[in-house]
Amino acid sequence: MTTALSVRNATKIFGAQVALNDVSIDVEPGEVRALVGQNGCGKSTLIKILAGFHAPEPGTEVTVGGEPLPFEDPVSSEAIGLRFVHQDLGLVGNLDAVDNMAMGQGYITNGVKTIRWRKERKHAREALANLGYDINVRIPVAGLQMSERTAVAIARAMSDRGSEVKMLILDEPTANLPNAEAQRLYKLVRRVADSGVAVLFVSHHFDEVFEMADSVTVLRDGKHIVTRPVEGLTEEELIELVVGRKLQEHNKDAADAREHGPEILKITDVAGGSVAKLDLEVHRGEVVGVAGITGSGREAVAGLVFGGMERGGEVTVDGKVLPQNRPDISIERGVALVPAERHANASLIDQTLRENITLVDPGRHMTMGILRRRPERADVRIWLDKLTVKPAGQTEYTMAQLSGGNQQKVILARWLRQQPEVLIMDEPTQGVDVGAKADIHKLVDEAAAMGTAVLVCSTDHEELVRVCDRVVIMRRGRVAEILRGNEITADNITAATIGRDANEPTEPAA
Repeated sequence: MTTALSVRNATKIFGAQVALNDVSIDVEPGEVRALVGQNGCGKSTLIKILAGFHAPEPGTEVTVGGEPLPFEDPVSSEAIGLRFVHQDLGLVGNLDAVDNMAMGQGYITNGVKTIRWRKERKHAREALANLGYDINVRIPVAGLQMSERTAVAIARAMSDRGSEVKMLILDEPTANLPNAEAQRLYKLVRRVADSGVAVLFVSHHFDEVFEMADSVTVLRDGKHIVTRPVEGLTEEELIELVVGRKLQEHNKDAADAREHGPEILKITDVAGGSVAKLDLEVHRGEVVGVAGITGSGREAVAGLVFGGMERGGEVTVDGKVLPQNRPDISIERGVALVPAERHANASLIDQTLRENITLVDPGRHMTMGILRRRPERADVRIWLDKLTVKPAGQTEYTMAQLSGGNQQKVILARWLRQQPEVLIMDEPTQGVDVGAKADIHKLVDEAAAMGTAVLVCSTDHEELVRVCDRVVIMRRGRVAEILRGNEITADNITAATIGRDANEPTEPAA
């Protein structure tokens, strides 16, 4: 049987940075291969070479089903049998599944170029049914569950475009999926593989590697470390392969014993977005988590507290009111926000790391209106080193040149440099690797130890167990439960977020 994908000596250099260094891998038809590694290890570069966005260095050879892959040619990449589904899915929310599946390939038409809608809808239903989904193809995809939207994107990628599909490449396929919907995606991937199509998926979530993959390839610092079967591999071993060392054990007892100061953040009768009513106090040195399914109110808490959304009620920091829609005043009063959507809401993606870090305090290194670049760079370099941003010390790199985990560290550096009174973090480790995640959790510990009040809104329940002193559970826009101490376990948080409470009315299944 011809190998679905063969990569030989893949190398890619950007300036002084070696993004890929002599990487060779093979993937067989019907195999599900996980591609893992820390942010900046070369995963995205390899996928962009396969997709035709980057040309590798001379000496790189790639074949798909035995045919050589033309480089820097996205059309040829698709024609040879490679199909891609990226994390943002590339769907238009106000269009239905039929229109979204026709994007990039056109509609079925008759002799006078009129769209044959009945045949289009039948084609869309059949394509989705082949993946195990029975979806109303006539409603806007924004009204579908996240797993159903992912299915639409995969059905579009797998559709007949004049060439046989030989490999499906998924980039962080479950990044925005709750666990129940992720389980549906696992079955979908297995169905694709059972049809003989090879699947390569990028993931930072090791549970799905063990759930979905037959084998795993580990990249580190642009190099191929190992490819091996998942069977017989433990999570601890995989973490050590990815990071290159054993992660330091977190002393939960020491964190539980840390002392909290007086109340600093007070939230009273706050309402807005999906939040109906929120009352909460956070003390200096305390880390409070907010958990809840999408629509529970959890996703709106950070923006409401920071003052970036319309709201009712009152938020005070050290007794001073934070007005709604005035994040500038929140910043003046010592409140920092690391938002969930870092690209849309926190990054100047084409600006330098220096500019991204100093933008909230541009006057610190100014004298008589003149910016002193040398001390500014020295200041920024200290923070890049402190947060182990890679590549090290590159103050003039743009944010676009960094991996997702390193971008998140730059955003954290921006705020930690301000020594905030209150640090609000919304999905702080979404899309970052296991090493960067451990680094960010350590930074949360350090901020709390310095007396900062930390509010963490997260769908990662293990993360909340790791960093929090209390976890507030949101249901139907209100605080339904508060977990403390030994009550804070991943299972307890999951049970509480889905409302396993006999005293609550049961909603009918969707």
